[in-house]
Amino acid sequence: MTSILVKDHMQHNAYAVNDHANVEQVVAHLLNHNITGAPVIDEQRQVVGFVSEQDCIKEMLNSTFFGEDSSSVQNIMHQEVLTVTPDTSILEIAETMLKHKPKNYPVVVDGKLVGLINRRLILQALMQNCSERYLHPK
Repeated sequence: MTSILVKDHMQHNAYAVNDHANVEQVVAHLLNHNITGAPVIDEQRQVVGFVSEQDCIKEMLNSTFFGEDSSSVQNIMHQEVLTVTPDTSILEIAETMLKHKPKNYPVVVDGKLVGLINRRLILQALMQNCSERYLHPK
C-alpha cells in the first residue's frame, strides 16, 4: 500500500498571497496561476487566512463598476482556516471534506505554510491507493 499521508501527495510549492495585498493583486495572482483560492500569509509565512475567487467577486464588482478603490485582502479573507499537517491522513481529510466546505487545505508546520492539499490531490491519492489494491491483492 502506498502512503496515504498528506506529505506524500501535497503540492509543496503552494501559491500564497501576502496579507497586505489588495484584492486586485489577489485576483491577478489567482488568474495568473489558474487557481481558485490561496492561503493568505504574513511576513513569517504564518497562515492568517484564506481567500477564494468567490470572496473576490463582490470587491471586483465594486471596483470595476462603481469606481471604488480595491480593499485589502484582510477585509475579505476567511480568518478561520482549516489547516492540516504533513502527517495528516488523506482519509481524515476526505472525511472532513464531506462535512465542511473548503476545497483547499493549507499544510502547515508550527503555523507556517509548507504546502497545500486540495480535492484533486486527495482524489489522486485515493485512486492510487485503490489501484494498487487491485494490482497487488493480499
